[in-house]
Amino acid sequence: MEITEHSVDKMNDPTGILTGERYEFRLYLALDEEDDLYAEGGTGLRVILAIDEEQEQERIVSYNFFDRATEKIMDFELEEDEKVIVLDYCKTHRDK
Repeated sequence: MEITEHSVDKMNDPTGILTGERYEFRLYLALDEEDDLYAEGGTGLRVILAIDEEQEQERIVSYNFFDRATEKIMDFELEEDEKVIVLDYCKTHRDK
């Protein structure tokens, strides 16, 4: 799995219920055709990153794979080593 591009938006919590900041990432992936996640229109990964400044913690709150052409959710999970890669990528690119 290779992240080829991304978009990021800071999320607004008008209720003030959530602590810290939230960012929505849309990561676009390059995959081999043999990969189960491969979609002809492209595969993406939507990630919600939560940042709690008080506890000095950044974590993935939720994520889902999607078909870029149809926006249809794909029922797959990240492996533990992939979660680390995605979290590091999001932490590095949240302000860009």
